[in-house]
Amino acid sequence: MTLHHRAPARAPSLNSLGFAKPPAETRVVVAMSGGVDSSVVAAKLKSEGYDVIGVTLQLYDHGAALAKKGACCAGQDIHDARRVAERMGFPHYVLDYENKFRESVIDEFADAYLAGATPVPCIRCNERVKFRDLLETARDLDADCMATGHYIQRKDGAARAELHMAADANRDQSYFLFSTTQEQLDFLRFPLGHLESKAETRALAAEYGLAVADKPDSQDICFVPNGNYAAVIEKLRPNAAEPGDIVDTDGNVLGQHRGVINYTIGQRRGLGIGGLGDPLYVVRLDPDARRVVVGPKSALATTVVPVNEVNWLGDQPFAGEIPVMVRIRSTRPPRPAILRPIDATRAEVELLDAEEGVSPGQACVFYEPDSTRVLGGGWITLRRRKAA
Repeated sequence: MTLHHRAPARAPSLNSLGFAKPPAETRVVVAMSGGVDSSVVAAKLKSEGYDVIGVTLQLYDHGAALAKKGACCAGQDIHDARRVAERMGFPHYVLDYENKFRESVIDEFADAYLAGATPVPCIRCNERVKFRDLLETARDLDADCMATGHYIQRKDGAARAELHMAADANRDQSYFLFSTTQEQLDFLRFPLGHLESKAETRALAAEYGLAVADKPDSQDICFVPNGNYAAVIEKLRPNAAEPGDIVDTDGNVLGQHRGVINYTIGQRRGLGIGGLGDPLYVVRLDPDARRVVVGPKSALATTVVPVNEVNWLGDQPFAGEIPVMVRIRSTRPPRPAILRPIDATRAEVELLDAEEGVSPGQACVFYEPDSTRVLGGGWITLRRRKAA
């Protein structure tokens, strides 16, 4: 009698998006802004045989923005996204999210600015519009996942999907995506995160014959033309630019300002109070009293940063003292700190070296030491404590 040994069944191989089925049976919704990054993601996935659906969000009335350069989500961008879909042969939809965008992003931006904070509306847009409402739309379309053109990496960790900085440090967008939840991360894909440079993205766009291959990157916040925050706030909140006193840290009046909304913490130029010896900087904004508080550069230094609305992506419990690297501005590299959770959504971050110009309303993003992994982050609150 001959014994036949049956070979163990092979586990099905995973496609490039991590699913155990052919690309043609894998539906992916691509969030398309009309720029080169998301266009390349859509074209790349379509060329690999995936069932691609492109979705572009109309976030504000773009009638006046058709000729505006350097901002996302305008009418030209919707047109560009549609052309990419037509060239590559996949369906494309434009969704009117103007009301959602105003309620979830623009109104809070205005209110936070009037309260003396320096908000980051792009994070709120990712959190409340793209990764919440649009992601639910992707599920409604029976998508297996949603892909975006963000420069950040999703990696399979030992316990769960992990968020990591982009391979190209100059393009890394992890600061703007810290509030991505674990459930969202399980559903999201970021096909550009591993690329070494933006040049590679543009080369792919040219390879796919996309008209957006040489399109300039967006620079401004989409609803803030030319970076003029104050003008937008005045339009949204009339009478917001009421004048008041510029005072030193002891409350002595040094001059007059033209509205708290025209000033940011750390600002030195444009105060109109020269001739006082040492340079003075904006160290605090007091919108209720309509006061701009100024002081020496040393008054900007702080080592303790309170944060709330914490989103935690680490494997360990959010408790005790956690050594981390933190980024408190998008343009600065992470620096060592100790994270001390207060409860599930609040914490205190102690910087090992004092930082100048820590501003309420900005994000504080946590990273794993000696790693590219993003552990989450929170929003810097109005309470600040000066370095000794």
